[in-house]
Amino acid sequence: MDVDDMKRYICQTFAGVTAPEANGDTFFLYDPQRDLPAERQLPFATIVTGDHYDTASALSRPGFWRLNIGLPRSGYAALFGARGGHGETDARVDHTATDVVLPHPVYAAQHWVCVVNPGEATLGTVRTLLADAYDFAVRKHANHRARRTPS
Repeated sequence: MDVDDMKRYICQTFAGVTAPEANGDTFFLYDPQRDLPAERQLPFATIVTGDHYDTASALSRPGFWRLNIGLPRSGYAALFGARGGHGETDARVDHTATDVVLPHPVYAAQHWVCVVNPGEATLGTVRTLLADAYDFAVRKHANHRARRTPS
């Protein structure tokens, strides 16, 4: 699966998703009414295509990109334990490895995971993690709307 295939999969699979792009990177937001204020526009997944934010995955290599997925605490813990890996602070994690689900190099403490060039080994897991992240984003959106709506 290449970058365009992954973008298409996310946008076609999950309703209410917007996918703004900047610097070749894509940010997947749940915003069905397309009216979230800027401070509420937090992606549930991103695709980064270069070393714009960190260099841990060496994305300057031709053809390399990274899918990042924000999970609920329980989803992250199921993968890495309650106190799972914390990215760059964990020397045992090789963030340049491809087709392996890893703690995010910067945002692991916020329960983000990543996969450089997802492929055959991780595609099923990636799809499940994306669904979990999407469901979490939908719940957060609904909770925010409920708090804003007068009773």
